[in-house]
Amino acid sequence: MAGPIAQFEIKALGAEAGASLSEMPFHTFTNSSLWMLITVAAVSIFMIVGMNRRELVPGPWQSLAESVYEFISGMIKDNVGDEGRKFFPFIFTLFMFVFFGNLLGLIPYSFTFTSHIIATFAMGAFVVTGVTLVGLFRHGFKFFGLFVPHGVPAYMIPVMVPIELISYLSRPVSLAVRLCANMVAGHMLLKVFAGFVAALGLFGILPLGMVVVLTGFEVLVAFLQAYVFTILTCLYLNDSIHLH
Repeated sequence: MAGPIAQFEIKALGAEAGASLSEMPFHTFTNSSLWMLITVAAVSIFMIVGMNRRELVPGPWQSLAESVYEFISGMIKDNVGDEGRKFFPFIFTLFMFVFFGNLLGLIPYSFTFTSHIIATFAMGAFVVTGVTLVGLFRHGFKFFGLFVPHGVPAYMIPVMVPIELISYLSRPVSLAVRLCANMVAGHMLLKVFAGFVAALGLFGILPLGMVVVLTGFEVLVAFLQAYVFTILTCLYLNDSIHLH
């Protein structure tokens, strides 16, 4: 049986199948790429089917789609304000992409691309770069006042500015590590207990029960990590808009 780490291995598909990571060309289509596309397709199907009829009395699927819409809309309103509504498409897409990516990764023999730091860091860097540009276009050079906390004495500014700058630049790293670490830890734990089930045979009922419990817990973690990633994005956006 493959070890707990094997499930995170990036594999080339197509013409480069079987190549090691160091031998893959930049344009190689991998299992990570495939599951990103599957995630986009799954989100698209979920929203298209859910909002296709737009009935006055919604069915279960439409109710679920509308609930997600209202959930993200409320998150933006509470954390960014009315000025954040124009960013709703981006925030909604980010949440759904991360959530479905986490969720689909729980399917046996699938691949969890959010368990790779390069994928989560790319998303985190895109978010922080985007909110920084929003702040610069909106406030110009006043945006850099974000690095000078309100009420700080003048003699403390040379000390506080580097600290605030380092904190700001660490945002994509914190976003990336938090999501990646939670996905890796949960999937490794599931793999370990699944190994016990296979090894113990008839006596594997207890670890099998743990696998069922952990799977339910991982579904919750999949949602929570998407929520945390998205709400932090809203908070960063609020800082850029209101210079808090």
